[in-house]
Amino acid sequence: MFGSWFSVNAMSAISTKGRMHYGKSHLSDIERGERRMPLELARHVDRVLGTDGYFERHCEDVRRVRRGPHAAYFEKALEAERQAESIELWSPSIFPGLLQTAPYARALVWSAHPASADEWVEEKVHARLARARPFDEDHSTPEYWAILHELLLTDAILPPQEMADQLDRVAELAGRRRIVPQIVLRKTGAYPLMAASIMVMTFPEAPPLVYTEASYSADTIDDPALVKQYRKAYGSAQGRRTVTGDVPGHDRGSGRGLSKWQAAGST
Repeated sequence: MFGSWFSVNAMSAISTKGRMHYGKSHLSDIERGERRMPLELARHVDRVLGTDGYFERHCEDVRRVRRGPHAAYFEKALEAERQAESIELWSPSIFPGLLQTAPYARALVWSAHPASADEWVEEKVHARLARARPFDEDHSTPEYWAILHELLLTDAILPPQEMADQLDRVAELAGRRRIVPQIVLRKTGAYPLMAASIMVMTFPEAPPLVYTEASYSADTIDDPALVKQYRKAYGSAQGRRTVTGDVPGHDRGSGRGLSKWQAAGST
């Protein structure tokens, strides 16, 4: 990407000079275009080399292209998701993006942006589904653990057939052991993270990252103390899961998706 300017060794020396310590493997990924150059590193390189904003401008161009139709606040998490070794997710109110079918994703986008054009919505849906390609291309990376709330199985937001298809999608991934879904029951009582949706990502050569999201905003957290607290809370929620068996209170027009979910063994 920036090979015509300098080598990975040179970039490492420049980053160290500014006390911005990026590992050589991280810098090598940037050189090959597998990671984007962080904006703060691009600005620092411009200052050291006197390149009049060259790297910052190209960094912004790459950011826009790689982000595509995703929300700007999701940009850092999107990049991290592509590099993650493992993902641990807690979602109390909706199926996570990586597990969504097209009708489910479309319903969520329409509900959040009811005045949007069809083409804009379909771009969002297509981009969301594309994020899940690693589930079909790689059997082991990233490892994916999802804690979901029981209401996702009992409170349908789609017609019965489409909701069954959504459950089938999760069951299919669980059935071939590509993901590990767990269910928190309604009657569990109070537990950590009741009011938050979080994604914890770990990486081969970088510290873990936490992503939290609301309807129109999000935060990416890398502070070690906060990350530790979130991971501890996630572990506590993990300890309140169901075991394989019937899901209480289920009453649907179609039980096809639920039966496959149970057969896959959500634990």
